[in-house]
Amino acid sequence: MTPTIMTKEDFRGLGAPDLVYVRAIRASDVLDDVPVAAGLGLSVDPKAVLYAVHGADGERLAVMMDRETAFAAAVAHELEPVSVH
Repeated sequence: MTPTIMTKEDFRGLGAPDLVYVRAIRASDVLDDVPVAAGLGLSVDPKAVLYAVHGADGERLAVMMDRETAFAAAVAHELEPVSVH
């Protein structure tokens, strides 16, 4: 059996495109990606657990302080959130 290699576009197509997933991440995983946070005077413990909303292709769309807010933000934007562990 030959393995199938899926592209980001393939994964995006599986999401049909309104499916998003929410997963826990460490703040340290995103702090380097958001240099403007320091300039705004935001302070986040690098060890804190945050919740990221990702598109079906894995692209991080948003980061929230708690799981409920992440789900609510997805629903508010007419997306269908699912949880991953």
